[in-house]
Amino acid sequence: MKSGDNHVSSQLLKGAAVLSLAAIITKLLGTLQKIPLQNIGGDGVFGIYNTVYPFYTILLTLATAGFPTAVSKFVAERHARGDERGKRAVLWLATFMMIALGLVGSALMYFGAPQLAAMIGSSQLVPALRSSAPALLFIPLSAALRGYFQGLQNMIPTAVSQVTEQAIRVAVMIVFLLYLSSAGATESVIAGGALSGSAFGGAAGLLVMLLYWAGYRRQRRTSAEQSIDVNQVRSIAVGSGSNEAHPGLSSGSASVAGERGRALLSSLLRYAIPICLASLAVPLISLVDTFTLPRLLSSHGDELAIMSAVGVYNRGIPLVQLVTMLASSLSVLFIPVLAEMNIRGDTAGIQRQLTLALRWFWLIGLASSAGLALLAEPINVMLYQDAAGSGTMAWIAWTAAPSALVTVTAALLQGLGYVRAPAFHLLLAAALKTALNAALVPQLGITGAAIAGIIAYAVAAALNLALLLRRTGLRPDAQAALLRPAGAILALAAAVLLLRLAAAPLPQSRLIAALVSLLGVLLGAAVFAVAVLRTRLLTAAEVAALPRLGPKLLKLLRKLRLIRPE
Repeated sequence: MKSGDNHVSSQLLKGAAVLSLAAIITKLLGTLQKIPLQNIGGDGVFGIYNTVYPFYTILLTLATAGFPTAVSKFVAERHARGDERGKRAVLWLATFMMIALGLVGSALMYFGAPQLAAMIGSSQLVPALRSSAPALLFIPLSAALRGYFQGLQNMIPTAVSQVTEQAIRVAVMIVFLLYLSSAGATESVIAGGALSGSAFGGAAGLLVMLLYWAGYRRQRRTSAEQSIDVNQVRSIAVGSGSNEAHPGLSSGSASVAGERGRALLSSLLRYAIPICLASLAVPLISLVDTFTLPRLLSSHGDELAIMSAVGVYNRGIPLVQLVTMLASSLSVLFIPVLAEMNIRGDTAGIQRQLTLALRWFWLIGLASSAGLALLAEPINVMLYQDAAGSGTMAWIAWTAAPSALVTVTAALLQGLGYVRAPAFHLLLAAALKTALNAALVPQLGITGAAIAGIIAYAVAAALNLALLLRRTGLRPDAQAALLRPAGAILALAAAVLLLRLAAAPLPQSRLIAALVSLLGVLLGAAVFAVAVLRTRLLTAAEVAALPRLGPKLLKLLRKLRLIRPE
């Protein structure tokens, strides 16, 4: 029995690793694709794209966030019982719901585009809204199939589908950008072409899932044929086992009737809807800018000028998203460890892991914010060709630290069983961002929106942290949390500023900006790491305690003589 449990655990860990890797690749592609988008299309196209995309993401989250998880849970339960009809019933019902949601969402996006654009405050958005609508016909259906295979503990189809979807989306986006820009199309049409890549990516992702489904059906049919004898063939010919011999979507209606379709639908919705609502909290802050910035910037020029300003505002956001992506990928490592300790009632172990996680992510966030803020101008020129909005980008860089804390505290709370609180705190942060945008943007423009973002994420991080400390009894050391990291940040700042002073006499060009940016990132990271390790902000034991990665990282640091032996 133990060997079987170990095999299941091993399969789950491998599946989690595959999905995590796919998530990292898709997020990286999604973040980095914004650079050619701005370079080819310009700030106007960039602004239109980034105004529409959060709204599209909200609809997509509603359609897909909770249902793959719900489908995988219900399929896994029936798979464990050997209930083939029950598995197909879940898939048939989920497929029906996904098709219905996809049709409704797509119709809303396409036919409601003029009304939505009017609500946001710019008619430039209509082509982009309509171009993103067809993706909602494909992606929700993929979600149902992904959930089915995840329920079978087969994560490969989901991973391949996600990466294919994102890669095709980005490739098609770039092709349309190049073609429409060379043809002299307007900014709104170019942005619409870029967003149409989502439909092509969604279709490609669905095609991958259908190919895996066809292969699975063939495998099931072959297994069934090999396991039955002549008498079973005769009984099947009479009709007693036709459904079992031919698993597929077509047999779903009978299965649903057998499992009381309404009860199954109710169970799926009860499980999926809370996950959907929790997932909505993250893109909601971006949606605040979608609905507020164009109107609040109305005194700053015509519609296209406003969209260009929104594009400049969004230049710094992909950099922060890279930091958040790193934090999200690393924070997952702590969830199973904390869950296990929580079950055992190991309070001391929980407090050690919390201290370690909070210190790691606070330091990563601080270093990222300081480095990106100090290098905002050369990074801006390197990525986006000019220095427009460098001051705003520097402000946006300071959202990296609270965003990293929001990510890790949410993961730690989930590991301890508090799933809804982080989502509620982000909803409060979104409401605060709305109020602060209204107060700051009319006076400060896009810089006001950046400052509002810092405050909103800081409040969400503080609420998460307060709940975490209250529930675990942890008492953080103020000196270790604030004073000593401040010294490491000052060392980083001194090194980066000296580099920028040394490079000041050089001719200003995109190549020089790229060299200063890359050298600045490497130098700043190295100086900060040495300062952290030499001041024992992180000890060898704490580095080694990092789940899964710690021992290898400690070995590397000792080779480089960056950490003192204990």
